[in-house]
Amino acid sequence: MNAENFIAVNVSAENFNLDNEKVLRVVKTEKLLDYDTNSIAKLKNSDFHNGTIEVKMLSRLLPDAPDYARGFIGIAFRINSDNSAFESFYIRPTNSNTSDPVRKAHGCQYFSFPKYTFAYFRENNITKYENQISQGLNEWVNLKAVVNDARADFYLNGVLTLTVEDLKLGKDSRGAVGFFVDIGTEAFYKDLKIVQTD
Repeated sequence: MNAENFIAVNVSAENFNLDNEKVLRVVKTEKLLDYDTNSIAKLKNSDFHNGTIEVKMLSRLLPDAPDYARGFIGIAFRINSDNSAFESFYIRPTNSNTSDPVRKAHGCQYFSFPKYTFAYFRENNITKYENQISQGLNEWVNLKAVVNDARADFYLNGVLTLTVEDLKLGKDSRGAVGFFVDIGTEAFYKDLKIVQTD
């Protein structure tokens, strides 16, 4: 992956050498303390409806990360042309090894920008778009999303972790693929693979 192939939306996206390997580094640069924003690195000339998105990702906390930062890192898909709507799945690695059962239950998250944010789900006591994870900070995680119309299955390191049967943008939505990063996170990506089925 090359940073030149991505459009940075409220983030910086740059080529980076991590442990002698070329990766993409993405860090939020705008709306720094706002949750679930359109802070994405968007793959140029991508147009995705159904199929598979797979990528390896690793997150670290930035030195100035607030205490509520969780290492938020994930993907965005079906991103519209002006970046004002997309579907997303991300993980919160610091929640994987906590002893707090409430935080542990919030290990991963599906959300749909702009309306169906994690805050919306929490305020309405909707818990079916989250699950526990076992992946921590500073370790490579293989994320695979299998998308078919209004359904998406999300796998972490080969294990089915979350199924969403009602993607909020609807079964006919399509758009670009990208990477999502949130508050206080230094995000790294490599080995992106996209297979479209239509």
